[in-house]
This record gives sequence, C-alpha cells and structure tokens, in this order.
Amino acid sequence: MSELQLRLDCPGQGGFRLQVDCALPARGITALCGPSGSGKTTLLDCIAGLRAGGEHALVRFAGDTWQDGARALPAWRRAVGYVFSDARLFPHLDVAGNLQFAAQRRRGRGGPGRDEVIEWLDLSALLAHRPAQLSAGQRQRVAIGRALLNAPRLLLLDEPLANLDSRASEECLRYLQRLARELDLPMLYVSHAVDEVTRLADHLVLLDAGRVEDQGPLIELCSRIDTRLSREEGAAAILRASVQAHDEAFGLTELAVGGHPLFVNLLPHAAGSALRVRIPARDVSLCRERPQATSILNILPVTIAEIGVDAGARVMLRLALGEQFLLARITRKSAQLLQLATGDQLYAQVKSAALLMDTEDG
Repeated sequence: MSELQLRLDCPGQGGFRLQVDCALPARGITALCGPSGSGKTTLLDCIAGLRAGGEHALVRFAGDTWQDGARALPAWRRAVGYVFSDARLFPHLDVAGNLQFAAQRRRGRGGPGRDEVIEWLDLSALLAHRPAQLSAGQRQRVAIGRALLNAPRLLLLDEPLANLDSRASEECLRYLQRLARELDLPMLYVSHAVDEVTRLADHLVLLDAGRVEDQGPLIELCSRIDTRLSREEGAAAILRASVQAHDEAFGLTELAVGGHPLFVNLLPHAAGSALRVRIPARDVSLCRERPQATSILNILPVTIAEIGVDAGARVMLRLALGEQFLLARITRKSAQLLQLATGDQLYAQVKSAALLMDTEDG
C-alpha cells in the first residue's frame, strides 16, 4: 500500500492538540502548509518517532507499521531522514565527516552513494570546511546530503529555507528540485509560504489549529475558490505548460497552455520541456471582447466556472482554460458592470511579469 497513514492525537503546549486522521501519498513531494502553530512540526515529529502520537496513534508507511497504539518503533529504526530549519551539523566535524557519519549508520540499506550526493548538491569544494566556515545555505545543503546518506525511505524537511536569504533560498530550491528528479524518494516538506511549496510539491495539505483543513493534488487545490488559499492576498493558480519556441530577437519564450500561446521572458529550457506556470489572481483582468489595442501579449479565452464572494469589495472567479483553471480577483463593481455569470465566455489578460516559471518534469 503506497501511502502514509496517520491517526494522531498529540497534545501540545497551551491547550494545543494535533488531531489528524488521514492518508498521504507515499511518493513525490507532499507539502504541509499552514500558519505558525498549526501543527506542522508536531506532525513531522510524530512520524519520525520523536514524539508520541497518542494512546491510539497509527503511523503506517508503505505497508510497514511504525506505531500502532503503545507499540512504536524507535526513531532510529524508522528509516526517516529529517532536515531541520537549522542545519544541526556536528561542529567538530568537517563536511566530509558529517557526511561519513550518516553513511556509516545506514545499516546495509541501499540509497544514493556518497559521490552521487556530493555531485547533486555541489559539495565537493566544501568537504574540508567546518560548519562554522559555511554560509547558511551551504549548511542546509550539507544537512540534506547527510540525511540522504542515511538511506531514508522518507525524507522530512521542516522549513529548510526559513533561515536563508532570498538568494540562498532560491539556490536551495533548485537543489531540491534536482533531488526530486534524481531520486524516487517521497518527501514531506513543511512551510507556511504557499508560493514556496508551489515550486516543489505534487500534493498539498492545509493544516490549521492542529487539524487537516483540506488536501489534494497541488494544481487542483490551488485552482479552487473554496479553500483558505483562495482567500489569501497571494492566491494564485498553477497551470501545466510546455515550451513551444523561443524568440531571441524579442527575448521571449512561447509556451502552450491548454492549447493557447503564452509568452514569458526568454527561458533556457528546450522546446518540449514541461513547466509549471504560477499566475496570481490579482494579475488577471477580464474582457467581454478580445482586446485589440493593448500592450498585454497574453490574452486567453476562458469560461467562468465559478464565482465566489471574496473579502470586502472583491470577488474571486474560477476560469476554465481547457481542462485547467485560472483564478481572477476583481472588484464587485467590475463584476456587476460586466454582468458576469457562470458559463460566460470571456478573455483573460495575464501580465507576463506575473508568470513565475518552474521546471516540472526535468
């Protein structure tokens, strides 16, 4: 059974209680997203065996039971790798020593080799350095490498970018994307930043106050208007796209989304590459007729699938684009002036600057 089954009832401080009964995919990257104090780290700790999950807890991974009530495997027997927000490297060992410590404790399990991990994470130039000599981003790369060399069956990442600046965070994200392509290793990735997890995740779990609010495939969940995500200021739809052609003279790349062209700044990806496109709802405007004299290149024919009441003076629209969906947040006055209704066929204008590209399939 290729899933992670969880039944947890774990008390915390100040009356907090994690109460979860769900099944998560045991493949790909599953992101746990929610505000501070929603139970994300507590959930990871219960999976890892660092905290008791409750009197009647169940933790079962890919058919193997790690906890069933009072019977629980200790953390060291669960074959789980854990990367914390602070790297927690051994300060008295250099990078090579930190990696070797993990490799010696893999207890005959398979997993990636030392040279592979060093290559994937570009650690060769750092091997002789002590943790104090490394930047925060470099320390996190070493921590990820150490976790991998323990040959885990499941990798837990608890806000690994939380202490990094924007440049180091972007760099670390690229390494994690590479690992996702290179390894058939399920990961649970914790963050409170939705725009961060949309770069990586296949599946999304929304946590709040110790409970699962909703879960599902990332692209599906981000395109709905009945979740907490749609009420956030940064609400955005994620769409699948493929590279069609490059126009170097104008510095543009043409993508295909739902059979329609979408232009973005010039990308290094080869024709045919599969990508994800993140389009914030606030950067989509609507027209009854196709605009002719406009500076916006991206004009897509859409159909209103749903209309939801947003906060204050705004409404949120779910727009069908073939089999995928865009979101648009507009004022209630605009919706009234356009006399919008479900089923209406419109044209969506998308600002190219709002398109954040991310490799999906290598």
